[in-house]
Amino acid sequence: MYDSNDGSESARAWGDLVEGGRRWRLWSQLGWHDIRKRYRRSVLGPFWLTLSMAVMVASLGLIYGTLFRLDLHGYLPFLAIGLATWTLIASVVNEGCITFIELEPLIKNVRIPMSLHILRALWRNLIIYAHNSVIFLGVALIFGVWPGTTGLLAVAGLLLLLVNAGWIMLLLGMICTRFRDVPPIIASVVQLLFFVTPVMWKPELLGERKYLMTLNPFYHLLEIIRAPLLGQVPGWESWAASLLFALAGGTFTFVCFTRFRKRIAYWL
Repeated sequence: MYDSNDGSESARAWGDLVEGGRRWRLWSQLGWHDIRKRYRRSVLGPFWLTLSMAVMVASLGLIYGTLFRLDLHGYLPFLAIGLATWTLIASVVNEGCITFIELEPLIKNVRIPMSLHILRALWRNLIIYAHNSVIFLGVALIFGVWPGTTGLLAVAGLLLLLVNAGWIMLLLGMICTRFRDVPPIIASVVQLLFFVTPVMWKPELLGERKYLMTLNPFYHLLEIIRAPLLGQVPGWESWAASLLFALAGGTFTFVCFTRFRKRIAYWL
């Protein structure tokens, strides 16, 4: 396990995070290697995920569009980017639970920052997200969706999502390494959140109860990316909630990381 020479535990934890970020060549190469290893000898590689999602978008678009009597010109782009972004969120949450557990031999035998393993998994999922985003580009071209300069806000939204994803993965990684019963619970919670978050349905369908969405932080993380790509400016409450989520969660995670970082290897 990587450790600095500083005697302060908080400084060592911070040094772990900084050193992990500095070794971007290593975690980016490892993340890309994971993708190549997973789809070795495959003709389409990670585009198999893209193909399956394209089929899902087309099928769900037709079914839910008909059930809710929605205009497909507006619903399919909404669904395409919503599913791609939610897949990224669900993947980082679920993989965060097993990141340290899967890399047990590496953690016990190689002296590298703990944060590097999180960045590796985050980069891997970001690559897959880029593949899945191709579906939205295709749908947007077909239906003539052009966000204009408003679409640039999606870049800031994605960066904010990645910041939140980073502390979520790190926190869940520590919790699930210590308590091995937690990953199945998290997987069930993520599945439940998929249905209560407006991924396949629009918030407008809640009518007067639309305010309930403000209590769901994942809705805000989804909205600050989806709305700009659809040519809409996200509400200030979505930006504020996402920032607050990042600050509060990041601070709490850093406190936990400072205290339990050295125990991760022993928990494995």
